[in-house]
Amino acid sequence: MLNIVTRPWSPAIVEHLRNAGHPALLARLYAARGISQADQVRESLSELLPFDAMLNCAAAGERLADAIGRGEKMLVVADYDADGATACAVAARGLTAMGAAVEYIVPNRFEYGYGLSPEIVRLAAQRKPDLIITVDNGIAAHAGIEEARRLGIEVLVTDHHLAADTLPDALIVNPNQPGCGFASKSLAGVGVMFYVLIALRAELRRRGQFATRPEPNLAELLDLVALGTVADVVKLDANNRLLVDQGLKRMRAGKAIPGIRALFKAAGRNLAKAAAQDLGFTIGPRLNAAGRLADMSLGIACLLADDEATATPLAAELDRLNRERREIEADMQEQAQALLESIVVADGYSLTLFEPTWHQGVVGLLASRLKDRHHRPVIAFADAGDGLLRGSGRAIPGLHLRDALDLVAKRQPGLIVKFGGHAAAAGLTIPADRLTAFTESFETVCRELLDPNALLRVIETDGALSPAECRLDQALALRAAVWGQGFPYPTFHGDFTVASQRLVAERHLKLRLTGGGLEADAMLFNQDTPLPERIQAVYRLDVNEWNGATSLQFTLDQWRPADPG
Repeated sequence: MLNIVTRPWSPAIVEHLRNAGHPALLARLYAARGISQADQVRESLSELLPFDAMLNCAAAGERLADAIGRGEKMLVVADYDADGATACAVAARGLTAMGAAVEYIVPNRFEYGYGLSPEIVRLAAQRKPDLIITVDNGIAAHAGIEEARRLGIEVLVTDHHLAADTLPDALIVNPNQPGCGFASKSLAGVGVMFYVLIALRAELRRRGQFATRPEPNLAELLDLVALGTVADVVKLDANNRLLVDQGLKRMRAGKAIPGIRALFKAAGRNLAKAAAQDLGFTIGPRLNAAGRLADMSLGIACLLADDEATATPLAAELDRLNRERREIEADMQEQAQALLESIVVADGYSLTLFEPTWHQGVVGLLASRLKDRHHRPVIAFADAGDGLLRGSGRAIPGLHLRDALDLVAKRQPGLIVKFGGHAAAAGLTIPADRLTAFTESFETVCRELLDPNALLRVIETDGALSPAECRLDQALALRAAVWGQGFPYPTFHGDFTVASQRLVAERHLKLRLTGGGLEADAMLFNQDTPLPERIQAVYRLDVNEWNGATSLQFTLDQWRPADPG
């Protein structure tokens, strides 16, 4: 049997949500995800948490307003993932709309590594900025900010990563810094920058700056905010869901920026039916491909393009890089599985892997895939040159990865050159000759911090669907809602008879399933061998669009032979 646990929900809360106007199935799904009040499903931008609840956000708005008034030159220093790219685009577009003189740079991850390092500051100084604004980085940039001060450049940090024991000496906007009472600790870097722009607009409004010119509509940036938020896999709390929902609605209404329109077209996706899953699994990876294999300035240029004629070739190149990334990742997964053949995974609490040929930009994806497959915390390393290994890690529930690495670093000073991240993901650099020592120390820490039960893979679902709930309109409603990290897409389970099955595109199974009063077409992707007559399956209620027709279908996530009885 699959180890399935049904998410619990309160009938009283379901009834409350139904009375507030939510359809019965959505009410049950929301209740199972911790929604207890109707106002936790926010639909209006007026319901966003206020910017002045975030420590230093109003002060950042005042500082930027001063800079605009004095004609200071601003330089955005971005990160090289989708969150950093969208945050940079939001900053550039928003600041320009409010009269700022702004440029940006994005460090090449292979040449400079992560964050506002002294080397990056010296590179930035060549542009002669008065003010550096970090997006999606900077909370740990002590040395870089000191170098900026030495060169006479002020730094404004906007970030969302967890802080170390001490903060750099700068004006910092970060909901996760000590002393910040902002209720949403899960904002992505792009969300933090969006809030800073809200504060800046409010300050310029207070100063009467819009008396003679139009006030910028910051809602025009929400497609970028939605993309970066979903792609960075931050928890979709109520505030983040509102940001994503508003961004998706703009996309579906044809109001997306040219770069996002071009990325959807390159991916063969219908923007009018944009869903959070498109951002996370289709558009985000294409944007990330630039930072993984080349230079994220390509992705930022696509997001800043003023028209589709400019954006289209950039999106095409991002699509090509993503195909290349998939090929590299597939080869690395084969090599990783070969390495794992010599490891008894069940006996370990962690997996640490290294191959000299692995690509630095893809080890994070490899770690994520292996974490999903083996349900262990995984760190995958690539050769960074100069006697160093650069790794990327992913954690399972029950382990805070950054805290685990912090414990390793404190116990063995020098074992980790640098590290950063959050609960679910982290990056680090170690000396190449200390790989064995790190592997052993990380395993020890994982054994201390992880409950043995956390190593048992549990599949959470939303129970069984009734025949009345198994409808196309329900599938369409689920697709339109916002699901993601911390607010998982609904899945269901049941026992079925495989009434028919055939191979499509040489690697997928098209099925007809019956059971429990249900009868539906289904797809099982990436399996070319036939299923037994009776199966137990975990599935999603999905929509099949083919030749202009739309119909209901199940998409199978997991399956196994059903019990004989």
